[in-house]
Amino acid sequence: MNDNTSQLWSKGLPLDKAVHRFTVGDDPALDQRLLIFDALGSAAHARMLAHVALLSSDDAAELVTQLAAIAAQARRGEIKIRPEQEDCHTAIETLLTQALGDAGKRLHLGRSRNDQVALALRLYMRDALLNIAAQMIELATAFVSFARAHTDEIMPGYTHLRRAMPSTFGLWAAAFAAGLIEELQAMQAAYARLDRCPLGAAAGFGVPLPLDREYTAKLLGFSSVQISPVDVMNSRGRHELALVNELASIGLVMEKFLWDVALYSMPEFGFVDLPDAFTTGSSIMPQKRNPDVVELARARCRELRGYALAVQELAGGLPSNYHRDLQLLKKPLFGALDTASEWLDVLIRLVPALQVNAGRAAAACTDELYATHEAYKLVQSGVPFRDAYQQVAQQVTDGRFKPDRAALTAAHPGGRGNLALDLIDADVRQAEQWVSKTQTHLNRCEENVWQGG
Repeated sequence: MNDNTSQLWSKGLPLDKAVHRFTVGDDPALDQRLLIFDALGSAAHARMLAHVALLSSDDAAELVTQLAAIAAQARRGEIKIRPEQEDCHTAIETLLTQALGDAGKRLHLGRSRNDQVALALRLYMRDALLNIAAQMIELATAFVSFARAHTDEIMPGYTHLRRAMPSTFGLWAAAFAAGLIEELQAMQAAYARLDRCPLGAAAGFGVPLPLDREYTAKLLGFSSVQISPVDVMNSRGRHELALVNELASIGLVMEKFLWDVALYSMPEFGFVDLPDAFTTGSSIMPQKRNPDVVELARARCRELRGYALAVQELAGGLPSNYHRDLQLLKKPLFGALDTASEWLDVLIRLVPALQVNAGRAAAACTDELYATHEAYKLVQSGVPFRDAYQQVAQQVTDGRFKPDRAALTAAHPGGRGNLALDLIDADVRQAEQWVSKTQTHLNRCEENVWQGG
């Protein structure tokens, strides 16, 4: 047994070392990334306490100054959370008390580690979401540029992994830009879920003090307060799951692109080439160049779904209010965000690096791909579609099919003859403006917290 009184919750009772290690888990390492956000949330809390006369203005000013210094140290990687400190909250309070004495001890008034960690995670997720969204915008822009560069270069379109109708590299690439736009809209909805301040919920039942929760929310750039303190606790895991599910959904969009690249870059297809910088070699076969980057990026899509499942399993099956099970949500949340960011960075580099073999792709667009077009040509001359379908099918079967390839094209928005790339790009730019506006707002709020503006 070990008498350890360095924890915020300690009452001087004996603590088994093995039990302590087990309950602390990976938090000292995981919480390193929360230090900056916990310092920011604590500074806003100090200003609020002074605002409602629960803390002197001098103490609040000293606390904010010291917390700003802690945040700066954390950005430089100069603060390490010791195992006995358990988490970022204890590490920061220890530093404050060492520097300021009683003022450091006063900061925890009106809050619990429960709402403190909820706030730090909310601030962290909010920041991470905007960074991911910025990467998605860059990737969508790359797809639009690729589509513009290869608008009219034909390639086969496939269903059931069989050649179906003529497509173009532009039509192919535009699909992934459009898919990312849909996910960017979903990211804005995910941000709206995070845009409520949980501080003031304390342990989940509110605080019998005249706290001004709206004031804290405004300081930190939230649009509102998360009203129900019980719901603050109940939403742990729910918001993490919404965010990680969205990352997994982005993976569903890009998994198809990565599969296509793996197929189309095979010598048997030869529609695109991967530069040497995006391939690796074999340890035994001198001639081999392997698409390892594409395959690993494709696996990351499945990994993101695995993280989402882990969050769902950890957050599910619990009654109301806080339970220590929720501590384990950090690892899959952080893992998913790290994976998504690294993965998107690689995809941003991959798209413009793809080299199109236009001649090889055009040669694969054999006559039968134009069977539907030929049926529609007959329809325009008055033949019912079902009869036209049967006539063309018989021609293909008999080997007599010779289509007029230039007769028809899809001119509607999104079709081969009208990719509507300006509309797609406008949606990308709209998302870009949202990210920029939101980030500017948060930066201004953070500066005001530190400077007192």
